[in-house]
Amino acid sequence: MTIAIGERLPDVPLAIATADGPQPTTSTEYFAGKRVALFAVPGAFTPTCSSRHLPSYVEKAQELKGQGIDEIACISVNDPFVMAAWNKADGSEDITMLADGNGAFADATGLDMDGSKFGMGKRSQRYSMIVDDGVVEQLNVEAPGEYRASSAEYMLDQLATA
Repeated sequence: MTIAIGERLPDVPLAIATADGPQPTTSTEYFAGKRVALFAVPGAFTPTCSSRHLPSYVEKAQELKGQGIDEIACISVNDPFVMAAWNKADGSEDITMLADGNGAFADATGLDMDGSKFGMGKRSQRYSMIVDDGVVEQLNVEAPGEYRASSAEYMLDQLATA
C-alpha cells in the first residue's frame, strides 16, 4: 500500500552521499525537525533523471527554499557512491543525495517498482513529496513513463497555492 498524505514516513536505513563517503542515517533521523522537498528517481545517470529531473531541482533550489523548504533531497535505489558521483557531475550543494541502496524506503512507502524489463531490478517510482518533520504533506507520483508531477516547477506551483 502506498504511503498517503498525513502519514509518517517509515523508519528505514538510508545513507547520505557525501564527498567524504557515505554517512549512515535513518529516514526518521534525516527528516526530523525540518521541511524537506524530496524527489525520487528510478536511477542516477538515467536519461530523464539526468536531463530533466535533477536539473529542475538544481535550478529551482533557491525558489523552493524561499517557499519554506529547509532542505531538498533526491532519493534513489542506488548506492551512496553512485549518488555522490551523480551529485558531483550534475547536482549542486543545494541537493542532498540519499541512497536507498537496498530499496527499503521505496518498499516501505509502497513507491517501489520493478525495472527488470530494463535490466534495473527493483527501483523507486518517480515521485516528489514534501515532508514536514517526517510527515507527508504533499505526494506527487508520476504515471509510468511520465515526467511532470514530480518536477520542481510543479512543486513550486503547489507551494504557491497552499
